[in-house]
Amino acid sequence: MANRAYIGDLSVNDYLTNIREGLSFIEWGRTVSSDTRIFIKPNLTYPTFRPGVMTCPEAIEAAIIAIKDYTPHIMIGDADSGGYNRFSMDEVYQATGLVDFAQKYGVQVVNLSSGSRRAINFNYSGKSFSLDLPRLLTDEIDQLVTMPVPKVHANTTVSLSFKNQWGCIPEPTDRLKLHPYFQHVILEVNRAVKTQTVIMDGTYGLNGNGPMKGQAVKLNWLMVADHPGSAAQIALEMMQIPLEKVRHLRYAQQQGWIPERSSISTNVEPALFKKEAFYMKRGLTDWPGYLAFNSSFLAYLAYFSPLAGFLHWLLYLVREPLYDYNRKKIV
Repeated sequence: MANRAYIGDLSVNDYLTNIREGLSFIEWGRTVSSDTRIFIKPNLTYPTFRPGVMTCPEAIEAAIIAIKDYTPHIMIGDADSGGYNRFSMDEVYQATGLVDFAQKYGVQVVNLSSGSRRAINFNYSGKSFSLDLPRLLTDEIDQLVTMPVPKVHANTTVSLSFKNQWGCIPEPTDRLKLHPYFQHVILEVNRAVKTQTVIMDGTYGLNGNGPMKGQAVKLNWLMVADHPGSAAQIALEMMQIPLEKVRHLRYAQQQGWIPERSSISTNVEPALFKKEAFYMKRGLTDWPGYLAFNSSFLAYLAYFSPLAGFLHWLLYLVREPLYDYNRKKIV
């Protein structure tokens, strides 16, 4: 059976209508029953909501309502974010209203940095890896529904339906250590946490420089796809970024994770939703992070060596911090 991707126009219909129509288009009822345990993984990579950077809270609320048409067993969450400057996801849940959604609709909000973990083991490029992931995702759910945002990323070129699950790794320090092996590790993570359905929030995209800077672009579309590879293929088409220019997606395609475009059925032509072409323009202060992302030695030097604090102090002399690293709480 061909893969399917639904593209809804948010200037015509609201989030809920589009998500419901999208789930129907991909025939979600074939794989989901009233007993299915679903985990919703939005992109919550900043302490407070930012358009183009994070999944819109209203889209998350609509996804909860639409999924409850199929099953009442719904959990939602993310892991602590911030990389070298960690911040608690519990604060973000309060700031974005997810706690209120949970109470209103009877769903559970989970911090993936809390709770028990199970190690997954794999080999890549002649190395053996052992990575702790939340046992909730590896053992206790049936399917993960990912809710990414279409945005460029200074280190990975784009952040879409695969990259969003990097936030399923509960320890930010593990993410920093694994950056040089990202293209393979992200596939192992997606396999382990059972990523399947994609609800991509294209209300806004982020262009020019991401994942937290750049220009928010109003796109007004929402995609529902039956596979992260299908979603990535169609999103790149609308963003006008060749798949060959995205290293981790090119690798995913080689590994059989991304179907050919000709095998993906859509309800409308993606070309109808093309606007300005997306592009990546790294600033000078992005290069240290980019180089550390691609080198295990530089990753150690920048994040774990005795020089790490001094190097970050130097960086912040010429680059404004992405958020208030010294705050006590979100107010």
